[in-house]
Amino acid sequence: MTVVAPTVTAAPRRRRNLLRVAPFLAIMGVFVLVAILAPLVAPYDPYTQNLLGRLKPPGTVARNVHYLLGSDELGRDLLSRLVYGARVSLFVAFSSVVLSGVVGTLLGMIAGYSRGVVEMIIMRIVDVFLSVPAILLAIITVAVLGPGLTNVVFVLALTRWPRYARVAYGQTLTVATMPYVRLAAFMGAKPIWILLRHVLPNILGAIAVVATLEFGLMVLFEAGLSFLGLGVQPPTASWGAMLSTGRNYVATAWWIATFPGLCLFLLVLSVNLIGDDLRDRLDPRTT
Repeated sequence: MTVVAPTVTAAPRRRRNLLRVAPFLAIMGVFVLVAILAPLVAPYDPYTQNLLGRLKPPGTVARNVHYLLGSDELGRDLLSRLVYGARVSLFVAFSSVVLSGVVGTLLGMIAGYSRGVVEMIIMRIVDVFLSVPAILLAIITVAVLGPGLTNVVFVLALTRWPRYARVAYGQTLTVATMPYVRLAAFMGAKPIWILLRHVLPNILGAIAVVATLEFGLMVLFEAGLSFLGLGVQPPTASWGAMLSTGRNYVATAWWIATFPGLCLFLLVLSVNLIGDDLRDRLDPRTT
């Protein structure tokens, strides 16, 4: 009598993964809602200074202002600045991911489908960009263009589009050999129609995974540039700028650097774990 081992399906494992990532989905949702509803959520104006209430610890009341998470060196409410800082971080991350994703995916599909000279030119440019550390390229570029919200978005998109191009290129090489794609080309369909109608829907899963993982990296890059004074400029609230200021008051006002750092940690951790779960779900080897 032959004993056949029971087949283990992926459904229970996916349910376990969903339960594991559910708290981080909730955390990510809270950050998004806080960023969208910042004017309604923030208890005070993040730019209003109160010099009599500077460097107050969490829970302090000064001049009828209740500093739930403390105040900074200019007496501004730290909680309000954290709320508006979330809006800046998420806006920069989302904008740079969309811009770099669109440009990189389009160029990658063109290179993978056209082949020949076009493929060689695009992929050699990709290799040049990938050969330089992204953060170093971002620092050099923003130092030339100047700091600011718009420039930060442009710089981050400029430094990260090659990753999307590389993934889209590899996926397009596979999809382009499928019978239905070759049949569409044989029937006279234009390349742009084939790319948008047949190739793009089949590579969106891989692109979505890259975009999710890149989102957390963009948050860190924005914070790093602001920390160095090359990102969002004062008095605009930014977690990276708050960390830069807080390092000068670590011994006397620990909360200025602690809470922005905690927010960065939670946001990046949540995005990365969500990206890992999305990758597992879209991986055909787990089905």
